Parts: sequence; C-alpha cells; structure tokens
Amino acid sequence: MPQVDFIFDFASPNAYLCHKVLPKIAERTGTTFHYVPTLLGGLFNLTGNQAPMIAFGGIPNKMAYEQLETKRFIAEHKLSKFTFNENFPINTLLIMRGLIAAENAGVKDKYIDVVVKAMWEDNQNMGDPEVVLQVLNTAGLDGQALLSETQNPEVKAKLMNNTQAAADRGAFGIPSFYVGEELFFGKERLGQVEAAILAAG
Repeated sequence: MPQVDFIFDFASPNAYLCHKVLPKIAERTGTTFHYVPTLLGGLFNLTGNQAPMIAFGGIPNKMAYEQLETKRFIAEHKLSKFTFNENFPINTLLIMRGLIAAENAGVKDKYIDVVVKAMWEDNQNMGDPEVVLQVLNTAGLDGQALLSETQNPEVKAKLMNNTQAAADRGAFGIPSFYVGEELFFGKERLGQVEAAILAAG
C-alpha cells in the first residue's frame, strides 16, 4: 500500500473529523496514515488562502451549506462527541510544536488523541499553556517535558520546514491527504482517498 501523508493541524475541526474516520479506512485498506505536523496559519500565509469563515463570511448561503455538510458528515460517521470549540479560532503554534516534540519522544499517537479530544470534544482552550500542561499531565503524558521541547530550535524549525514543504507540494489548506503524490483536500474526499489507496495497492 502507498504511504498516505495527512497534512495536519489541530486548529481544523475538519481535521478532527477526519482523524476519527481514518482508523476504519486504515482497517479496510491495510494502509497507515502519516500525520505531518503543519501550521495551518502559516500554510494560509504561504499560499494566500483564507479560513472559510473569512473567505465566504459574506455569502450566508455558502456558510449555511458548510454547516449542513458538517452535520451530515457527523451523522454519517456517528461522531456525536464533536463540540465546536467556543474558543475558536485557537492559536495552535504551541500544541503543533508539542506534536513534533511528542513524535521525537515516541508518544505521537497518544498526544494526537489527547489533544484532539481536548480541542474538539472537551472544549478546552488549547491556546493557553497552562491548560495544555494540565491536559497533557492528566492524560499521563509528561507535559512539562513536552512543552519545554517546544522551545527547542530544532522543533521550531521542523514545523516551519513541514509547513513550507506542504505549500511547495501543492497543499493550501487542512485537511489535505497525499496518496503517493496525488493531493486530496477536505473531509469530503475521504472516499476518493480510500479508492486511490486501493487502486495503488
């Protein structure tokens, strides 16, 4: 099976929704998804893109449809724990650097599960370092060690380099997926992602 890269930032509620659906796709296809920590705000800046609420905020029918599509997705996949975070938009620079630190420490998968739950189920303000520390420690992770590593120049550089590489590769937003070198953007493309995986396998 081909490697599937998931261009990922906790900032995106659609990235959360994809994250919850990917295990079933992985089970059906036998593939694994490689989460690539990428700063969404940085990706927007590099590509001239904007968040939907900014880009389409003046088009009420468009925004209403976006909400309807999200409700359909949630219902289809039974994602009833999803809660739109009242602190949105959240600056995710700290927790994205933390994801790279967690990867270096060998706890990437647990870190992702803990932080997405805090962001998109438990309504935690994950832009607040004290909240982040408490969430990580409560989950049994070494929050202090991970947050200390977010100041490591190598960790900072890796997040910047990942973001630039995603833009150079053609990505412009999150969630984005690469099956081999073929780009698929948005949670609505997960069916196409799965088909491409099977075709390539």
